[in-house]
Amino acid sequence: MGRHTASDGFVVARGLVREYGKGDNRVLALDNVDLTINRGELVAVRGPSGSGKTTLLNVIGGLDRPDGGSVNIGDRALEDFTEADLVELRRTTIAYIFQAFGLIPILTAVENVEVPLRLVNTDPIEREARVAELLKQVGLAERMGHRPHELSGGEQQRVAVARALTNRPQLILADEPTGQLDSQTGREIMALLRDLVDDGNLTILVATHDPDLLDIAHRVIHLTDGQLSDTPPTPT
Repeated sequence: MGRHTASDGFVVARGLVREYGKGDNRVLALDNVDLTINRGELVAVRGPSGSGKTTLLNVIGGLDRPDGGSVNIGDRALEDFTEADLVELRRTTIAYIFQAFGLIPILTAVENVEVPLRLVNTDPIEREARVAELLKQVGLAERMGHRPHELSGGEQQRVAVARALTNRPQLILADEPTGQLDSQTGREIMALLRDLVDDGNLTILVATHDPDLLDIAHRVIHLTDGQLSDTPPTPT
């Protein structure tokens, strides 16, 4: 982790507040959260269900607007973005990996990975080469023609990882990407994410509650009741 310096800050969140409900039903999902993620880091945010991990990822990715505070991606402040700007940011700079894989059942692995490239009208020859390269990179060169139901959970998540990489994002937000996988397969997916960060110009923020995966990350932060810290909470 020594290769990272404060000046590398790529994602900078300051004073993030996000609340839901009113009165007795009010839930403070993010409570004055400060976070800096450097370029080329794999940062794991750990916390129990309901701790605010998904809200944090959604706010950083522009899927949700905070009630207070700010998020900068590179030199761009998300608070100044229109909805169209946010769509473009998510199309070109940020990609997502979800617990449920999110693959289209009737499409093959190749066709699922192609989807983002078709949306931006990538040349077919370039598209074919890019998809083949990515599926090889995630270890699925021999499974390109298989549909999701013909793939294991780990293979489906590898397809989802390849799809997230298609438009060469700078930031990947991964929300419990190993949540539906057994421990060994989950570790393989986490190791794949670490390899992707170490091999290229990529930054990843991954939400997880699995303590067995944390040693793969460059850095671990802990979110409890909407508050962030670098140390795990003290058991009560």
